[in-house]
Amino acid sequence: MAAPEVDPTLWLRRFGEAPGRRTRLVCLPHAGGSATFFFPVARALSPALDVISVQYPGRQDRRHEKCVETLQELARQIVDVLSPGPDDPPTALFGHSLGATLGFEMARLMEARGAAPVHLFASGRRAPSRPRHETVHLRDDEGMLAELRLLSGTDPRVLGDEEVLRMSLPAIRGDYRAAETYVYEPGPALSCPITVFTGDDDPKVTLDEARAWEEHTDAGFAMHTYAGGHFFLSNHQTAMLKIISDRLATATTGSR
Repeated sequence: MAAPEVDPTLWLRRFGEAPGRRTRLVCLPHAGGSATFFFPVARALSPALDVISVQYPGRQDRRHEKCVETLQELARQIVDVLSPGPDDPPTALFGHSLGATLGFEMARLMEARGAAPVHLFASGRRAPSRPRHETVHLRDDEGMLAELRLLSGTDPRVLGDEEVLRMSLPAIRGDYRAAETYVYEPGPALSCPITVFTGDDDPKVTLDEARAWEEHTDAGFAMHTYAGGHFFLSNHQTAMLKIISDRLATATTGSR
């Protein structure tokens, strides 16, 4: 029996217009995050770029769906929905935290299918080859909430709303499980450049762990360090988006 056809609008959200064959920037949220996290990115970069935000299963309008258990499986499902081909517009990947590792696994799959991304932007995440033993997903609800407060990535109004928390915690726990049980499988370096963004006070990433992303590309590498913790990007959006825009302008010109 053939697998049921997947509705791309369940996965891929656009918050701006992108007329013509613009470079696609596929944005991948952090653990517990949703597509709307990247609304400011779409507002800032559209219509010059076709900004696509991915909505994972298990949250918001997809909250009744089961979370995917591994990042490799999540990567496969997203790449299947994107259906990248050699004749498509150039595609770049931008992921924060869990989304950065997810972007790496997607880039691997896309290369294997002959449609390598033109750039990988990895934010707030150590290199795939730098594992840590983490067990946040095994904590009780209060332990999970303590972690969220530590990282300051969740609106305190949400943390204080029991109904919202009941809906959100299963997705957050599922995402943490996928991120913390991720096992890097050695393989060829990517053929696309990698740009890393990191915070100088991020408890989840040391500067050495961030710099180790360079080992995963045979193309160019750059790292930009900003003041702040795990969600440093909230205070440095303008600078980061300028770098993304400039890098993709160069990549697009070079691909013609």
